[in-house]
Formats: sequence, structure tokens, C-alpha cells
Amino acid sequence: MVSRAGPRAGGRVSQMSEDPTSLTITAAAERLRAGALSPVQLVEAHLARIERLDPRLHAFITVTAEAARAAAIEAEAEIAGGRWRGPLHGIPIAHKDIIETAGVRTTAHSALLAGNVPQHDATVVARLAAAGAISLGKTALHEFAIGSPGDDEPFPAARNPWNTEHMPGSSSTGSGAAVAAGLVMGATGTDTGGSVRHPCAVCATVGMKPTFGRVSCSGVIPLAQSMDHVGPMTRTVADNALMLQAMAGHDPADPRSLDQPVPDFSSLIGQPVAGVRLGVPRRFMESIEHTPETLAAFADVERTLRDLGAELVDVDPDGLTQSHDAGTLIITYEAYRYHKESLARHPGKLGANFRARFAKAPAITAEAYQAANLAKARLTRSVSEIFASGIAGIVNPARERPAQTMAELYADPLGKRSLALRMYSLTGHPAVVLPMGFTLEGLPLGLQVAAASAREDVAYQIAHAYEQAAGWWQRHPPL
Repeated sequence: MVSRAGPRAGGRVSQMSEDPTSLTITAAAERLRAGALSPVQLVEAHLARIERLDPRLHAFITVTAEAARAAAIEAEAEIAGGRWRGPLHGIPIAHKDIIETAGVRTTAHSALLAGNVPQHDATVVARLAAAGAISLGKTALHEFAIGSPGDDEPFPAARNPWNTEHMPGSSSTGSGAAVAAGLVMGATGTDTGGSVRHPCAVCATVGMKPTFGRVSCSGVIPLAQSMDHVGPMTRTVADNALMLQAMAGHDPADPRSLDQPVPDFSSLIGQPVAGVRLGVPRRFMESIEHTPETLAAFADVERTLRDLGAELVDVDPDGLTQSHDAGTLIITYEAYRYHKESLARHPGKLGANFRARFAKAPAITAEAYQAANLAKARLTRSVSEIFASGIAGIVNPARERPAQTMAELYADPLGKRSLALRMYSLTGHPAVVLPMGFTLEGLPLGLQVAAASAREDVAYQIAHAYEQAAGWWQRHPPL
């Protein structure tokens, strides 16, 4: 059974608490601009929380406390002087440690890059800094965003704040754990096969994989360049839209970057969904074994959306059941070509589980890669046609079950983690994940909402309507 006791049934609920780490970005921004809260206070509160909790969570690889304190002092002076940059000014965030940061090591959670200190910021880092966000450091991941935790990894694996015996998703593990635990108010992640959305699904946070090319990948260590995305991870939908606003935009340094105006991603937040048609990939869902609690939670989602006036209809994208395997082949083929030299020259500096991911990669033929891309194109056309038919969004469980235990992850490091996320990594459509309930043991369950290409605003509209009706965002890990 799924917990239906509401967001206050366990954990901490403290949006109005004096503890600033419990605030949303939206609420904190209002207080910062009004002078009711200082960026210095906000940063210090989060650094103290990192010091207290991260020895258990291992969300961070590097904490940049002194640089954050200096940035907070500068932000305080700017805001007091009437130079408010916007809603992220003075907000503590973190970056996945596969995104380059000038003067701060970027390790990709690998011994191979343990001493790597870039000279330049990735575009997304620079844009968030320009918006006034304050980085508290770099977060853990799975090695090069494709490996899996093992006894030989150079940094501890991140843990799930809801239960540290469980995994916090993959591969943006530290970002997911840090946001859920209130160590930061937002974080960047990368998503090639679901790696922004998976941690959010199992950590009860909000993660957006935007339209392919919406956010620059310049300065991000690649996994599979034809599918790589960068996205924001936050506590609420509204916060997520604010963060994406600062991250998005054309970048000449990234040849895959969308060369089109950036819309107001928050413009539809708060608008009703009455009369909106939503698709449910029912046949695809039935082809996957879900836990009873996951299915019960999704049934509650459907009832809530209908109560809000949305119309739900079944949809069946062509090739959806093959999407996970096609995506895996493309990722493996492209990633192997990027890492081939390192695998040959420095195998001892790469984890055993990382190396195992590429055991069969040399045997993947160009013909097989082409076939997978044809399957990708077929699925993309089919999903686009569904949206063009008047379906505003497609909703489904983000994951078939709650987070596995760390013991299960170590025992089966190469196992499939979720079959429901990779489809939009393939098609490039925007997809956001948010909480849809909890198991009786208190583990989060996630909902995925996808929309037409370049319509992140619609995905946010639908997700926010459900979020506010369900109230799960008010529930925090019992740390």
C-alpha cells in the first residue's frame, strides 16, 4: 500500500520554520530582496547543515565554504545597494561534479580526474553565477555519469536522505541527496538516460530534463553527446522554473544548443489544468512490472488530475517499449568512443564497474548504432505526433519502484534502474519529475510529466497543479 496520510505523516514539515534551510527558493528570494534575510545567514545555515549531515550522506565531493562566504558578503552588499539580480541572487546551490568549475576540482567521481582543476567555468555555471546563485561546492555522482558505486571508488557513494541504507538514484546522486536534505536550495545535474529525473524520483525533489539543446553542455564532460542534457534540481516546481530560466539560452560554444528565444518558463505556473488533455502510456506501463505501491500512487495521481478538471486518455507511442535498450546502445557506443583511450591507457584509474559498462562496447557495430538511431527517430516522431494531436502532457510513474538498497546496488551494479525515463532522453522532449507519494516505509515515489518540444512551461503548469493539490513538497526527510 502507498502512504495516503498526507505530507505531514512523518518527516519534517517546516516551510514557516525559522530554519532558513527549509525555505523554498521562491520564499527565500522574497525575504532576501526585502532585507528580511541575509545571503550570509542563508549560506552559513546551509554550510552548517552540510557539516552536520554530509558525513552521513556523502552528497559532496568538494565544499567551497570560503568562496561561498565571500560571494554571500558580496551578494548582501549588492542587494542592500539596490542591485538585486533576480530570484537566484544569494541562493545557495551546488553543481554536479562533471560540470567544470574554474579553480575548483572537477573529478567526475573518478580517480582519473581526482586532481583535475579546470581553468574555465562551464556555461551553465557562469550563467547561474551571473544570476547571483552561490555555489557551495561539487556533488557526488556515478563515475563519469555511467559507472556504479564499488569498493574501489575514490569518493564515498552518496546516500538517500530518506533512508541512508538506500540509493539516491543515478547518476546525479549527490545533487539529488543535497537538495532533498536541505544542504542546498538547488543543484545542477546531467541527464543522458534519466540522471536528473531518477534521483528526484527517489529523493522526493523536482528535476527537469529540458528540451534537448535548451541548456548548453559546453564545459560539461560528455557521456553521449547526442543525448546529453543539463537540468535543474530543486524542492518545488516553481523553484525549478526559476533555476532553468537562468540556465537556458543559446550558446555558440555548444553546436547542439537551441538557437531560439528563451520563453518565460514560469508563465503558466498557477494556471488551471481544467480541460487540458493528458496522455497516459498505459500499454507501456503494463509491459513493466511496477510495485503495488507505485501503481496505487499513480492511480491517486490520475484521480487528482481528474478532480482538477484534466482529461486523461491512453496513448501508445510507437517504439516506446524498445526505447530503453535503444538508448542504452547509443549511450554505450558514444561513451566508449569518448573513453576508449582512457580505458586502454589508464584502466587502474577507472572503477571496475565503470570498466564493466564497456565490456561489450567494442562489439557494437555501426549498423547496430544506426538501427538504434532509427528507433530513436521513430519514437521521436510518434511522441511529437501525440503532442501535435492536442495532448498537452504525458504522465506516468517515473520509476517502477522506490529506491533500491545500497546493498542491492552493490550486488547488481549493472542492473537496470528505471525503464520509464530514457524515452525522453531519446526524443529530447522536456520532462519533469516530482513526488507523487511515499511507501509505507517512507520512501519516495515519483511522477513524470512530459510536454511538447520547447514547452517546458506546459510541463511546469501540469506538474505545479498536481504538486499544489497533492502537497507532497511540504514533506522533508527526517534528518
